[in-house]
Order: sequence, then C-alpha cells, then structure tokens
Amino acid sequence: MLDGGTGRELKRMGAPFRQPEWSALALMEAPAFVTRAHQAFIDAGADVITTNSYALVPFHIGAERFERHGLTLARLAGQLAREAADGAQRRVLVAGSLPPICGSYRTEWFDPVFARPILQALVEGMRPYVDHWLAETLSSIEEAELVREVIGHDGKPLWLSFTLRDDDAASKPQLRSGQSVAEAVAVAVRLGAQALLFNCSQPEVMGAAVSIAAQRICGSAQSVSLGIGVYANAFTPYSMEVEANANTELHDIRTDLTPESYLAWVSDWIERGACIVGGCCGIGPEHIRAIRESITRSAPQTVQ
Repeated sequence: MLDGGTGRELKRMGAPFRQPEWSALALMEAPAFVTRAHQAFIDAGADVITTNSYALVPFHIGAERFERHGLTLARLAGQLAREAADGAQRRVLVAGSLPPICGSYRTEWFDPVFARPILQALVEGMRPYVDHWLAETLSSIEEAELVREVIGHDGKPLWLSFTLRDDDAASKPQLRSGQSVAEAVAVAVRLGAQALLFNCSQPEVMGAAVSIAAQRICGSAQSVSLGIGVYANAFTPYSMEVEANANTELHDIRTDLTPESYLAWVSDWIERGACIVGGCCGIGPEHIRAIRESITRSAPQTVQ
C-alpha cells in the first residue's frame, strides 16, 4: 500500500503551496507540514511513504536555489520521511522519489546531460534515508535508463513508474513518449527493477496497462520477478494543450473520484495483476484508508 499525493495533501492542510515551487515550498518554509502529511498517510494505512522531493528540481525551485540548497533540501526530504516511518507502530518503508528532472509529461524537454548532476544531488542527499528508489512520472524509457546509471547498483531496490497518455484509448495504453507498455516492461527487466508501476494518469487508462504488463511478465521465457503497481491521479480530464502547462498550472481535481469510486478502480487493477497500489495527485488519506480497510476485510483470516 502506497501513500497518496503529497503535494495536494500539503495544499489541503494549508501549507505554503504555489507554483512554480509546488510541494517544495513547504519543505523550504514549513517542513512540519511535510511531517504531518507523511503521518496522515501512515495513519490511513500506507506501508510506503514517498519523500517530498518531486519538486526539488531547478524548474520548480530555480537553478540558483537548487545549486545552493538542492543537496540540503534532498537530505531534509529524506530525513523527514525516515523519521515518520521509524516512528510508526508498524513497518513502514520510505521510497526516494526521483522525479522527471526536465519537466512532467514533456519528453521533448529531456536532456540527459542537464539531468544527470541534478539526479546525482537528489540521490546523494536521500540515499542514507530511503529503503528503495521510486523513479516516478517517467514519460520515456530514456529517463529510466538515466536513473539506473545515476543510482548504480547500491543495494537499494529500484521501482520504475511511468505516466501514460490520457488521450489514448484505454485498450492501447502508451507512455507519454509514445513508447509501448511492452517496451516499459522490457526496460524494467533489463535494468533490474524490482517493480514496474504506472502513475499520474487518469484511472481510466491504467487497467489495460496493468493487463499488458502482467501478460508480458507471465509470458516471458525468462524467470521474471517484477511487481506491478498503479497510483493514478485525480485531475479532471484535460486537452493536450493544457497538458503542456502541467508544470506551471494547478489543475482542477475531479469530484467523482470519491474514496469508494477510486476503490473500485483499485480493485480492478488488483484483479488484473497489480500488487502495489496507492494514489497520486489529488488522492488523499481518505482514499488510502478506504483501500486499506477493503484489503483488510478481504484478507484470509487465520484460524487459531
């Protein structure tokens, strides 16, 4: 069980929050809110909380600020998550969020030469605090390959999470680069990832991606151990024109994705083969609690 969308939870709590800094603003100005957000998801039943490092990139906090404070902020993000996890009454893991360095959804902006030192700073700052790496909202296979190069093989598992095109038919899911889910499975296996996930896309496009991934993994001639996960966003459907401004605007949140309706989507993903579930932007602790309670109810009971 993953957590939900930290940025929108910070905004809901009344933490400092605006574009372009997004969720990084609370980390810089009021880190106690970050701790509260982590705790809210732990209390809701999350087994994994994610470091609040998604917006710790020059695009959001500025190149000069990142150069001066990026490493320190990455350490703080890792430390806050670690303290919250270690303070829980049960085992909670910390996922080190490695975001798309050059911008969400914008494959044409990806520049590995520019991105490498930024990723290196995030990894250096968070490495002492995280249990595994979560490279998330990746739009292309090339972004995943760079993450593996930067983190190397440090003994911490790698989870790769790709975002899907929302404008495609649900029966033919694609990464935002246009690359296929089958290609994403292949690169996850080649890079030695522990899990392949899909995130920050509409719930409607996730199920088909899970099915394709599960079929590819089960049908592989090799012995493949690769967990499948999903954490969708709650953004209202929008055009590609609006999508181009995903890094600068605050999108509206859907009113139809209640905890109960989101749970229905999650149940479908689990039926299709997902074993890691949670939420992205706009999915809050109340959604995670509904999922946790449903899973608990359906778990086999041990007879004493």
